[in-house]
Amino acid sequence: MTMATDLSQQKPSEEAHAHGSSSSVKGKEMGGKITGWVLASIVAIFALFIGVSFKSRYKISSISPSAQQKLFKVDELALYNGTDKGLPILLGILGSVFDVTKGKSHYGVGGGYNHFAGRDASRAFVSGNFTGEGLTDSLRGLSNAEIKSVVEWRSFYQKTYTLVGKLVGLYYDDQGNPTKHLKGAEAKAARGAQLLKKQKKEEDKLPSCNSRWSQGEGGEVWCDDGFPRLVQRPLEIALTGKMSKRCACFREDQLDEPGLEVYDGCDYQAKTCRV
Repeated sequence: MTMATDLSQQKPSEEAHAHGSSSSVKGKEMGGKITGWVLASIVAIFALFIGVSFKSRYKISSISPSAQQKLFKVDELALYNGTDKGLPILLGILGSVFDVTKGKSHYGVGGGYNHFAGRDASRAFVSGNFTGEGLTDSLRGLSNAEIKSVVEWRSFYQKTYTLVGKLVGLYYDDQGNPTKHLKGAEAKAARGAQLLKKQKKEEDKLPSCNSRWSQGEGGEVWCDDGFPRLVQRPLEIALTGKMSKRCACFREDQLDEPGLEVYDGCDYQAKTCRV
C-alpha cells in the first residue's frame, strides 16, 4: 500500500513536470517565433526606409532615361552660362542640352567657347560667327554639308558630355517632341553625307595633286605621275551651294578633256605649279 500510494503520488508530479517542461519548450518556441517576426518586421521596415531614402536622394536613377531630361526655356537656359558658380554650365545644340561643366576652362567665363554657354548657337558651330546674329540656332541658308557638320558636333557632345534635357523652341515642342525643323535638319545632314560619299568615290577615280604652303614661299601643287589641272567638283553645289574646284593629276592623253584648267602662269606640261 505504501508503495502503491507512493507511486500514485509520484505519477501526477511526473506528469506535472512533463507538462511543465512541454509548456516551457512551447513557450520558448513561441517566444522565439515572436522575436523572429519582430526582428524580420524591423529589418523589412528599415530596408523600406533605406529604399525610399535612396530613391528620394537619387531620383534620376529610379526613372526612365526619357523622363530624366528636363525641358528648358530659352531664358532659363541662359542662367547656366557659367557666371553663377553654384550652377552647372549648359549649352544647347539642335535643341539638345548638355552639361559641359567639366570643360569649364573652355566654356566658363573667359573661356574660348563661353559664347556657346547658356544658349543654343547651332549655326555658329560651322559659321564661325560668334557675335550678334551669328549666335543663333537657325540653320537657314546653310548647305547640306554644313548641316551635316552641325549634326556631327551634336554627336561629339553626346559622346563627351552628359545630356540633361531639351530646349523648347525651334527643335523641340513644349512636350519634348522633335519638331519638323529637327527632322528636316537631320534629313539634310543625311543627304549631305550621301553626297560627300558619292563625291569622294568620283574623285578617287582621279588622283589629287600633292600640295604644300609656307608663309615665305607661298603654295605649290605638283603631280608625281601626270600634270596638275583644276577641275570642277560637280556635287559641290549641292553640298555647299557653291561651285568649287580641286587640283587633280591627269595623264598626257587626258589633257584635252573638257573642263580642265591650267593654273595661271604655269606651263601646259609642267608637273609643278605655283599657286
